[in-house]
Amino acid sequence: MNERIIELTEISPKDFFGTQNSTIEQLKKYFPKIKIVARGSKLKIYGEPEILDEFEIRLDRLIKYFNRYNKLDENSIERILTSNGEDEKSIASQNSKDVLLHGVSGKLIKPQTENQRKMVSLMHENDMLFAVGPAGTGKTYTAVALAVKALKEKQVRRIILTRPAVEAGENLGFLPGDLKEKLDPYMQPLYDALRDMIPHEKLEAYIENGVIQIAPLAFMRGRTLDNAFVILDEAQNTTHNQMKMFLTRMGMHAKFIITGDPGQIDLPRKQVSGLKEALLALKDIEGIAHVYLDDKDVVRHRLVKKIIHAYKSIETE
Repeated sequence: MNERIIELTEISPKDFFGTQNSTIEQLKKYFPKIKIVARGSKLKIYGEPEILDEFEIRLDRLIKYFNRYNKLDENSIERILTSNGEDEKSIASQNSKDVLLHGVSGKLIKPQTENQRKMVSLMHENDMLFAVGPAGTGKTYTAVALAVKALKEKQVRRIILTRPAVEAGENLGFLPGDLKEKLDPYMQPLYDALRDMIPHEKLEAYIENGVIQIAPLAFMRGRTLDNAFVILDEAQNTTHNQMKMFLTRMGMHAKFIITGDPGQIDLPRKQVSGLKEALLALKDIEGIAHVYLDDKDVVRHRLVKKIIHAYKSIETE
């Protein structure tokens, strides 16, 4: 009897194997002539070579399905184990319209508005994108989704998320705790988006291994960001020097998205926003795209649109 060892990488064995190893139990029913032993992230399988080959093919399909949809239920397992592989391709094709990725528990992550769809199409055609608009228009969430999609499809090796911390000054000294504890409240919107899209254990591993990096803008100085999808959030609170420093970090095979709301600038009164300046200076450069979102793109509570519209009317009086 032959033995093979298969190691599960980049997926959580706990989630993949299911409650009380339900996935393993289904595999045993389909492959009764194979002995299957699960230990941590490793599977030991024993049997005849040709049956082990078939087992590895089916297991690979299950892993690909799980990586794509972040879930694996009894019906999905049954279909994948009994099909020739064409069914999964057909389902993926049917589900692909507008869907950027499948988030935690299979949640569909896709653009909700015309301008969000424009963000997606422009990012395919350009290496740098400015997405500008008021709060709640989904610019940050869509940007993070595009970054996670690029990572999953191996278009980039890492994701780097940054924003000016503590408004524009990045003066963290007065806050309690270590550096991470000081920064986390200001990075929370980025964490929230990632938690929607990547299972907890996998996200923690990505952060621990540096595949996903979340840091204040000041930490970008001196770096060259190659093979990375980089998002600068809350860019309206950058100064001239900060924005110029950030934009010139762009390395080979990198994608940059800069998001911000010019209506929520927290800089000192006489300080020019680096975002406003960049929008003017870079408006005619090929390879740099711009999307302007507005209250029609708000995907929060219906009152948020009305609030934005109300403030806009008094600010223009």
